[in-house]
Amino acid sequence: MLKGLSLSPVQPLWRRWFGTRSERAAARFLKERGYRILCRNYRCSLGELDLVALDGSVLVFVEVRSTERAGCERPALSVDQAKQQKLTQLALHYLKKNRLLGRPARFDVLAVSWPDARHPPVFDHIQSAFECTGRFHLFS
Repeated sequence: MLKGLSLSPVQPLWRRWFGTRSERAAARFLKERGYRILCRNYRCSLGELDLVALDGSVLVFVEVRSTERAGCERPALSVDQAKQQKLTQLALHYLKKNRLLGRPARFDVLAVSWPDARHPPVFDHIQSAFECTGRFHLFS
């Protein structure tokens, strides 16, 4: 290794593939329920939002969590207070950038379980999974 050069950890190829697969399945799941997907993998200096969708007139920031095991509880519970705070900051950035601060918005968590690769995944969609955290408020 070269002195003074630090290599940032890169997500293993398989994990990126698995996450992308789960996000695509989540987008299909939401579309089948009437959501309109506005953005996938919105990136900025603060991080990334998995999906931004429209449910009627409400903007929905969707955090997709996935597992290979049966059961969606553990992935859904992984959206802890720190993650909620980061998602709140990302959502605020998205709203400001797109001049949407006056729109109603919410945070959903969509857990995707792939217990058997031969079967379609199991979904657990938690609407309004948490309120915005920190000093920011998304609702007018």
